[in-house]
Amino acid sequence: MTYGELYEYGKHALEAAGAAEAALDARLLLEYICRTDRNELIVHADRGRSSMEEQFYRTVIEKRAERVPLQHIVGGQEFMGLWFKVNEHTLIPRQDTEILVEEAMRHLGDGMRILDLCTGSGCILLSLLRYSNECEGIGIDLSGEALTVARENAQQLQLEASFLEGDLFAPLADFVSDRTTDRLFDMIVSNPPYIETAVIDTLMPEVREYEPVMALDGGADGLDFYRRIVTEAPAHMRKGAHLLFEIGCGQGEAVASLMREAGFVQVEVVKDYAGLDRVVSGVKGF
Repeated sequence: MTYGELYEYGKHALEAAGAAEAALDARLLLEYICRTDRNELIVHADRGRSSMEEQFYRTVIEKRAERVPLQHIVGGQEFMGLWFKVNEHTLIPRQDTEILVEEAMRHLGDGMRILDLCTGSGCILLSLLRYSNECEGIGIDLSGEALTVARENAQQLQLEASFLEGDLFAPLADFVSDRTTDRLFDMIVSNPPYIETAVIDTLMPEVREYEPVMALDGGADGLDFYRRIVTEAPAHMRKGAHLLFEIGCGQGEAVASLMREAGFVQVEVVKDYAGLDRVVSGVKGF
């Protein structure tokens, strides 16, 4: 089959399976198998491909048609211009989360101490470390399997970070840093579980069946983790430190209110590129 024929096969198969962005995924998987770029389809669509490439392409298209996420098939996802390994133990980094990183970078200075709660693949923390100088980063997650992925990502990016297993702030009690005796943070960031429990069964199969429920379920109203973090965070922050959350698109005012009630100042809600509330940030002012 030619390159163009393979692409058409993949596109139609994914469309029939109801996969979102079937044309895009068909092209990306073809590039993944054939080690090509997007120009190949434009310039050399009539070029023949090997039988082995055709066989492998059919295999990955079948997986994607079963609604296995494209990122699980290719083994990772680009985020903030960096490549992160992901698997079934981590959330797939999404473009919306880049808003959180970009907002954090507005307040991030060299040499700061950063804590990332519910770190997952480590994409938020490691991006902040890559685009700053001499910062110390600690990521915490309840999933040991997710932390294995985060450590692999740190190693691949040649970044130094500490990853601790446990429930939110609890692992900090026994953690001693080689870099500093200071136990307070200049910045805490988190993309916590924020989907309402009753909504999870309605999510698209790629999320519902292949991403970890523990990283999605935010309780009955989706706010369980925000309540806990805003209550516990001040004890781990120095005065003037920033707390930043990613939020669901309808949670801006609720999370902002929680932060104000906990004593945070300069609380603001930041919208994403679609105009939806996406980040809430505040400063410890006491």
